[in-house]
Amino acid sequence: MLNTLPKTPLVVEDRRHFKRVKIDLLGRFMLENQTEYPCRVDNMSPGDVGVVSPVEPRANERVILYADHVGRLEGSVVRAYPGGFAMILQATERKREKLAAQLTWLANRHELSLPEDRRHERIQPRHPILEMILDDGRRYQVRIIDLSLSGAAVACAVRPAIGSRLTLGTMQGRVVRQLEDGVAVEFATLQTRETLDERFR
Repeated sequence: MLNTLPKTPLVVEDRRHFKRVKIDLLGRFMLENQTEYPCRVDNMSPGDVGVVSPVEPRANERVILYADHVGRLEGSVVRAYPGGFAMILQATERKREKLAAQLTWLANRHELSLPEDRRHERIQPRHPILEMILDDGRRYQVRIIDLSLSGAAVACAVRPAIGSRLTLGTMQGRVVRQLEDGVAVEFATLQTRETLDERFR
């Protein structure tokens, strides 16, 4: 379950100077009554975000949102409409700077052919055989073909549909492409060399 909503009031800042980036991220959000719903993030800036969801929150309702690659965000609803809503984010200046860097990476990842982005150092796992757990609980032994900070290519007996969520070892991710002998997995968050060393070596 998501963390409890904060009791402190949200500070809404002028968002007109923020430029939204068109993205496509899976996520989930929690309303003030602590009900949770899956969603898709359609666009985002360091100051606001557009969310696709069949659930329409109230105007000014506080929301906690978790989005793949971005993590936890807090804010308040400024507009609800059929099929989704827009929210203004509550964040420190440091958080906004970090979010701006994440959005730059997300906006360019397709042009950079991620997760095979060659700017990311290729890492050879010491133990390439590990367990892959699908969202429905099915488990498979798989072999890592290729590993980088943003994702992995794995050889496996099954090929889950593109967009399917899964756990690779202890890493959360989703399928972004099907390969001849497996799938390409994009991690839910961009990793560091240290975290990959710890989890895959």
